[in-house]
Amino acid sequence: MDNSELERLRGLSALYVLSLMADHAKFDRDFSPTRATGTQRVHVGAGGADWEILVDGARFYDTRAGEGGGGAVDLVMHLWRVPFKQAVKMLREAGA
Repeated sequence: MDNSELERLRGLSALYVLSLMADHAKFDRDFSPTRATGTQRVHVGAGGADWEILVDGARFYDTRAGEGGGGAVDLVMHLWRVPFKQAVKMLREAGA
């Protein structure tokens, strides 16, 4: 992987990545952000687990685990519990 591909993946919207990689994703229509007005809460199913993820652009935060990150690779690594190279491979195979 070259740096330009890594930068491209890091810049992908977390919502776009969820649409490619999650088994299901449902917006919480009742959520009202307290800080960043663009933040959305999404209930996600992936890898046999359920998640409550806050997303804002490429950044995400798992409210239950208290962990977050930025970029497609970090999000796939978090949801699917895979290492970096596997996350990149999964994103490529999904057409990201």
